[in-house]
Amino acid sequence: MARNKLTTTQIKAATKTGKIGDGDGLYLNVSKGGTKSWVFIYVRGSKRREMGLGAFDSGTAPVSLALARVKADEVRSILARGGDPLSEIGARRERAAFVTFAEVVRSFLATKDGSRRNEKHEAQWKMTLGEAYCSSLLKKSVGAITTHDVVTVLEPHWREKHETASRLRGRLEKVLGYATVRGLRSGENPARWKGHLEHLLPKPAAEQRIKRGHHAALPFSEIASFMTKLRAKSGLSSLALEFLILTASRTSEALGARWEEIDSDRAVWTVPGVRMKAGREHRVPLPARVLEILRARDKRVGLVFPGAIEGRPLSATSLVKALGAAGGTDATLHGFRSTFRDWVSEETSFPSELAEAALAHLVGDEVERAYRRGDALEKRRKLMEAWAHYGQKDSGHSVIRVLTAA
Repeated sequence: MARNKLTTTQIKAATKTGKIGDGDGLYLNVSKGGTKSWVFIYVRGSKRREMGLGAFDSGTAPVSLALARVKADEVRSILARGGDPLSEIGARRERAAFVTFAEVVRSFLATKDGSRRNEKHEAQWKMTLGEAYCSSLLKKSVGAITTHDVVTVLEPHWREKHETASRLRGRLEKVLGYATVRGLRSGENPARWKGHLEHLLPKPAAEQRIKRGHHAALPFSEIASFMTKLRAKSGLSSLALEFLILTASRTSEALGARWEEIDSDRAVWTVPGVRMKAGREHRVPLPARVLEILRARDKRVGLVFPGAIEGRPLSATSLVKALGAAGGTDATLHGFRSTFRDWVSEETSFPSELAEAALAHLVGDEVERAYRRGDALEKRRKLMEAWAHYGQKDSGHSVIRVLTAA
């Protein structure tokens, strides 16, 4: 039976009293008073049953379209094995009331054993989600955690330790999303940023945006003049640095780029998961200027930016030298990702989710990601072309240099 017939826009516009089907048992019920709620209708034995799944846009725990579909899938799975959704889910909710945040954190971290990059990274997760920052949450039922609880944890550190607090918020969002998928809580994620905590917690000051942690970044207003100086320099390191900036990639990703990862015909660079921070494959749409850089290399095997030692890429040090030679002595390589992110936020109308996807950051909670299809490649292509154009505005069209030395 067809599923996923509705869109959020259709739901918000619906005013006619009655039920609107999303498919395979899931319905939006519009009452005479205009309130909207989710119901799942099924037949068990010879009886028709109707199970409420929560209000769409009201109450203390509103249920989005994505979450309603997750709940519907849960009901379908119970029915498929001959169970009774009403009794099973009711009993599960009663048990969930006694499951603490600390227990869920332990369970969540156990599912991720071996998937984090190193022991230090794993220790940071345990520390920030433990007594050091989350002492007020540890003994609380995970299903009872509210936005107020999350803000209470984050607010004391939001200004003075913004980078740490921001990472903690993301970790809380993941843990609470995991709890939702396990049926231990319902409603929207109280730790989500977009459209939620962004209205309750102040944005970092301008100097914090320009300098995140120890990664000093060039202000985006200076990027065009910097790129003009960079293009005036010869050498492979300068081209590699330009490639890194225009793709908004991490240093290791750019320097480790291989020709077999690049599809010049489709203008796509596919970075395999083993070389990505999050361990997930990442596709990068390549602007015209990046394709020029690649054509100038005129190679089709091995590393795009090889170093002096055979089989090894250029060193990060060589890019730092190119950065300094072009006048960027107060910036860092990683800081250009911050420059890109701030440019998107302050100079364009592209949605923040698109910028985060371009940076290969996970966007939204687990429920949202479960229903997001694809990686918005073509939308990101427009974004990256705009970024490349912004970086060329001082120099007109670009001219490729002929390399005299690698």
